[in-house]
Amino acid sequence: MLWVNLIMDTFASLALATEPPTEALLLRKPYGRNKPLISRTMMKNILGHAVYQLTLIFTLLFVGEKMFKIDSGRNAPLHSPPSEHYTIIFNTFVMMQLFNEINARKIHGERNVFDGIFRNPIFCTIVLGTFAIQIVIVQFGGKPFSCSPLQLDQWMWCVFIGLGELVWGQVIATIPTSRLKFLKEAGRLTEKEEVPEEELNEDVEEIDHAERELRRGQILWFRGLNRIQTQVC
Repeated sequence: MLWVNLIMDTFASLALATEPPTEALLLRKPYGRNKPLISRTMMKNILGHAVYQLTLIFTLLFVGEKMFKIDSGRNAPLHSPPSEHYTIIFNTFVMMQLFNEINARKIHGERNVFDGIFRNPIFCTIVLGTFAIQIVIVQFGGKPFSCSPLQLDQWMWCVFIGLGELVWGQVIATIPTSRLKFLKEAGRLTEKEEVPEEELNEDVEEIDHAERELRRGQILWFRGLNRIQTQVC
């Protein structure tokens, strides 16, 4: 969990944050102050990939031992050695996240998720480095990482399922976002907020225009933080 949630996700954020800007950004209109934090396209991608990953993970969890003809890890006694069953589940999950990082490079429905990927050496280095560390963890991690070494054919299946994320990303891109009316846009303001003058002038008799704008910005900033906390909760 430490590897997936802290280290790997941190590297993924760094890899995506270093994407160089493209000329296509100049053709897009700027976002307004009342635009949602999470658009319908983002919700479509989040839910779509969650369906794929959950379906595959639960399939491996309950049927994986029969598919790979190995011992089940579900009924293993406490403190038993790491099982191939759960190692395959863990490895498959990491592979899906790794290939989904490539999908995450394009978030506006673009088809070619590999466009300009070699112009960002940091992204390529992080992806390849994460893959190399995953091999070391699975093959040599042992009991500290609760992993059992996998055979070559098992590794191929894990990578194959991970590659399915790229294909599934193309399927999601074919679904028109305009038809997904049930998806809610998180963070949208119900109406344009105006800061009352009495709130700005509270405990202040005379302030100049610069101080008024500063106070207005501070109030809107705190209101924005409160709305984000509400959305998270």
